[in-house]
Amino acid sequence: MVSALSIVFGAPAVLFGLALLPIIWWLLRLTPPRPRTELFPPLRILAKVLKKEETPAKSPWWLTVLRLLIAALIVLALAQPVMNPREVQISAEGPLVIVMDNSWSTANNWPERISVAGELIDDAEAENLPVSIVFTAEDTHNATPDTAARARERLQAAVPRPLHGNQQGAVSAVLTALESSGIGTLAVLSSGLTANDATESWQSLLDRAPRDVMVFQNTTDGTLALVAASNEANGFAVTAERLDSDHTEIHAVTANDSQGRPIAAGELRFEEGATTGTALLTVPFELRNDFANISVDGLSNAGARYLLDESARRRRVGLLSAEPLDLSQPLLSPLYYLTRALEPFADLIVPEDSELGGAIAELVEQRPSVIVMADVGTVPDEVEDLLLEWITQGGLLLRFAGPRLAGGDDSDPFVPVDLRRGERALGGALSWSEPQPLAAFSEQGAFAGMSRPDDVTVNRQVLAEPSPDLGARTWASLADGTPLVTSRAFGDGRIILFHVTAEATWSNLPISGHFVEMLRRSILLSRSTIGAQGVVEEVILPPYRLLSASGAVTTPSGAVQPLKVRSGSLPPVSFDNPPGLYGTESGFVALNLMRDADVLFAFELPDYPGPVTHSEYMRAASVDLAPYLLTAALLLLIADTLIVLFMSGAFSRLTMRKVQATAGAGLLVIGVGLAGADNPAIAADERPGDAEILASLDRTHLAYVITGDRRTDRTSRLGLNGMTRFLTYRTSLEPGEPVGVDIERDPLELYSMLYWPITVDADPPSREAISRVDTFMKNGGTVLFDTRDALAGLSSAGVVSPETARLRAILAELDIPALEPVPQDHVLTKAFYILNEFPGRYRGSPLWVEALLDTDNPDNRPARGGDGVSSIIITGNDLAGAWAIDENNIPVYPTVPPDPVQREHAYRSGVNIMMYMLTGNYKADQVHVPALLERLGQ
Repeated sequence: MVSALSIVFGAPAVLFGLALLPIIWWLLRLTPPRPRTELFPPLRILAKVLKKEETPAKSPWWLTVLRLLIAALIVLALAQPVMNPREVQISAEGPLVIVMDNSWSTANNWPERISVAGELIDDAEAENLPVSIVFTAEDTHNATPDTAARARERLQAAVPRPLHGNQQGAVSAVLTALESSGIGTLAVLSSGLTANDATESWQSLLDRAPRDVMVFQNTTDGTLALVAASNEANGFAVTAERLDSDHTEIHAVTANDSQGRPIAAGELRFEEGATTGTALLTVPFELRNDFANISVDGLSNAGARYLLDESARRRRVGLLSAEPLDLSQPLLSPLYYLTRALEPFADLIVPEDSELGGAIAELVEQRPSVIVMADVGTVPDEVEDLLLEWITQGGLLLRFAGPRLAGGDDSDPFVPVDLRRGERALGGALSWSEPQPLAAFSEQGAFAGMSRPDDVTVNRQVLAEPSPDLGARTWASLADGTPLVTSRAFGDGRIILFHVTAEATWSNLPISGHFVEMLRRSILLSRSTIGAQGVVEEVILPPYRLLSASGAVTTPSGAVQPLKVRSGSLPPVSFDNPPGLYGTESGFVALNLMRDADVLFAFELPDYPGPVTHSEYMRAASVDLAPYLLTAALLLLIADTLIVLFMSGAFSRLTMRKVQATAGAGLLVIGVGLAGADNPAIAADERPGDAEILASLDRTHLAYVITGDRRTDRTSRLGLNGMTRFLTYRTSLEPGEPVGVDIERDPLELYSMLYWPITVDADPPSREAISRVDTFMKNGGTVLFDTRDALAGLSSAGVVSPETARLRAILAELDIPALEPVPQDHVLTKAFYILNEFPGRYRGSPLWVEALLDTDNPDNRPARGGDGVSSIIITGNDLAGAWAIDENNIPVYPTVPPDPVQREHAYRSGVNIMMYMLTGNYKADQVHVPALLERLGQ
């Protein structure tokens, strides 16, 4: 066998190419990468004048190692490496014969079996050998040798079956098909199981002297099957069989309902040295009646699931009394309380024959689950054997005491314990004892878990003779310890005796609620019968639900035949009748894979003098490494290409061309998204390039501060876009696209005005950003702060909105002059339009600007630095909200109040502000024209 970690090369001579790697190293070291080219703008040279220019003389060492690794991977791939190569093991002196087990226990590792069989067929195809493949769990066995392709098709079509393997039939088919030819290789793909009488068939096959024998078989640990499940007095008992008995083994078992939901759990235990294991699910009777199947956790095959049928549910009960029915006093009838207690959960049968012997024979012929005898003293001799046989075969006899039973024969075989003749009277005129209440129910009987009735008393009873096993047979007793209900198993059946009458003459138990529960629990210990129409010789039941090889309950397929049940005996599972439920939803029987007496037999190939190879299915698969090596070389080659392009500056040129194209179109792309997620175009650690500066200076751009709040940034972008269009349509100014500016790192000196909406949802600006804004304002720039809180009363006494508080915090760190509302004669009121207020989306908030120096003549106010333009403007009217339009030129937000005139005035306010910042105090200087002309004339 080949080691699981071995690697074999199909073309080892190619490996000599690895000796050329040092030469490749030398060549790569002498080949430098392509020099990086730079543009020659003056500003770029000045920005890097202090940097020392270096020209590489050779390729970096790490790039050389990368290329050597690529060459080595290609050489190794061309050498055709194969990990875990599988050697051809079959004989070329005859056909390949594969006997493949596909019984129920192969479902757990079926893909592994398919893989092993496929490899064998591949070997036969390589040697041009015919293949004979036969499966054990099929209805027919075709072992005729055929081509490898045909054998592969049959293999792919094969599936595990929920059946026992018929190895005798498979081997016989092989012997018949190869009667006139020898066998090259015999491959047995075993499940680890076999039939008890299959040894002779295998010996006959080995007598044909195959050249090689290969046996594939995994360990049999964990191979088990459920063989029986019964509803006992103290719980639901489950029995299982296993192969390996060398150690103690414990499995969890689960009881499932008809919907597949787990409702109870237990522990299946196999003792060391034992092949039979048992489990007891101690759950209430109410839950037991809902059991649909029992399964072993962790095992997915048909043997690990046991189906349950109507035997755990409703029963047919025959009622019998030696006393004729008294219609005048029905409450004293022995069957009155029994009938009303059993009707809800049992089908009742009353014989027509008035004689006791004939009535018993009539009931036994109808095969009920339970026969109830109310005060029947002695069973007639002619039906005694008939009744004993019925009980032995699984019937349950439920008897009630009375005067007749108390005076019956001492050798009565139909009582669970020996009885004393006569009856015991409690609380009578001649008795010193009082009526006795019930004691707590025994934990060993069917009444375990029931509460003790406090209102039930017993006046009379039949007594049991003391015996060593009396306590074990007692399910209920009185407070003085005398038995009230006793029981014992009889063959496959059971006899239960109530030591009181079935009517309320000896005790008030029959008129209590506990009586119904005691009867129901007793009835549930019986077995169900097949059908409900009486004696039948043959019943044909259609398939209702089937059990798959993986242990799943599925719907029937078309190949399944109806189940024929003769005299209540179920046939064994077969290809026509796989395990499952047969019948209808109202009534069905369970046909399980295993029967109560079935055992598992381990597969052992008879001794063979020739070569025999034993192997497990879990084998390391062969892997061709060439595709993986070539893929790795290709990925490294792509990485090498990207590295070379990066080192040669290709990506820098690509980025430069993109920026230049954007500048040529008159746009500075700052990354303003539709949702307002704006990203700056210039990295924090780089200075702006010439193309960016030229694109910004080519046209006037309205700029806004990116706050980080998506809604606010989107409103700013749409608002400045609307203002840009209005300026284009109404004035000679044609601004470019609005630009979002990150005050933390973008150059501010490219813009004459910044629109800054104040929001409390964004993080406050850093101290460095405030310092940059302060420098921008001192160098002639203007910042338009918009708190957008006019409705909150920006200047109202005692009212400070969160936006105003945030603005005050920002202004506290700026060096700004005193502010005042725009005077009536300010340039802003007449820069383009004649305005007396500056509304936005809201109105009422004043527009604040820098206060002018006091003068006696307001028409003769002095000019200020910055051409008389205020470096700060503050409003709360939400100008961008009034300017914002969508792509269809439709306003995005309504004005408050909704008024088209207010929106028009908001646009005019924006025009005046822009003209004011672009023209300075030009309008104010017009009042000095006469004085200027006079001075110029002098």
